[in-house]
Amino acid sequence: MALRLVVGLGNPGPEYERTRHNVGFRFVDRLVGGADSFWKEFKGEGVFSKWGGIYLAKPMTYMNESGRFVRRFSAFHNVSISEMLVVYDELSLSLGKIRLRKKGSSGGQKGMLSIIQHMGAEEIPRLRIGVGPQPETTDSADFVLSRFRPAEEKALDDALGQAEEAVRVVIENGIDAAMNQFNSAP
Repeated sequence: MALRLVVGLGNPGPEYERTRHNVGFRFVDRLVGGADSFWKEFKGEGVFSKWGGIYLAKPMTYMNESGRFVRRFSAFHNVSISEMLVVYDELSLSLGKIRLRKKGSSGGQKGMLSIIQHMGAEEIPRLRIGVGPQPETTDSADFVLSRFRPAEEKALDDALGQAEEAVRVVIENGIDAAMNQFNSAP
C-alpha cells in the first residue's frame, strides 16, 4: 500500500471542536501543525493540505456525508481506495487505544458508513482512535459530541502520538507491519 491520502473525520464548526467525534480532525490537524492557514478549500465540501507527499483531508460535509467529499477528492486526485487511510473516533475502544484495519463494516460509525456507501467497498483502510468507554447511562450521540475532560486530554494526546507513529510505519513498511506493531499494543 502506497499511502497517498489520510482523511480525518469530524464535524465543522466551533460547537464540535475538541469533541470525541472530532478526533479524526484533531489527528490531521496535528500532522499539519494545527494552523488553519495550511488548509486549502476543495469544491466547498472540505479542506486539504499536504504532509510530505501525502494529502491530508477533512470533509466539511458533516460526519454523515463524509463519503461524498472522499469520493470526489479521491477521484479528482486519482487516489485509489488502497492508497487512503480514514481516521476516526471509536466508542468500542478505550481512550488511549488505537486499531488499524484494512477493511470491514462501519461498526456503526456514520462517517465511515458514508464513505463505504459512496466508495462502494468495505476494503477501505482505517485507523480507529478510542474515545470510550461510553457510560451506560449516556446516549452514544451525546457521548461522542461531548468534550474530553481535562484529565482525559493526556491519554488522548498519547493516542494521537501513537497514531502518528502508526501512520509513519504504514508509509515505510505497509499496513500489515503497522497492524502487527500497533494492534497488539496493550
